[in-house]
Amino acid sequence: MEDAIRTIVGKHGKLAMPVDQVRADDDLYRAGMTSHASVNVMLALEAHFDVEFPDRMLRRSVFESISAIQSALTELRCAA
Repeated sequence: MEDAIRTIVGKHGKLAMPVDQVRADDDLYRAGMTSHASVNVMLALEAHFDVEFPDRMLRRSVFESISAIQSALTELRCAA
């Protein structure tokens, strides 16, 4: 799952550095991701993992790191 998240963040996150240089707990916003880019990341994650982020998860903290995204996706997939 982490590899897929990294691929999506690398493609849609518009980071200022290569995604392979970002540790799982690094702040993606500090790495250059904008709020607009985070929406694109969210949409790509939804399409790839066939999930929908509920309103309660539409917060900066859910998308601020690879590990935070992975935790949110794990929660969504377990709830399905």
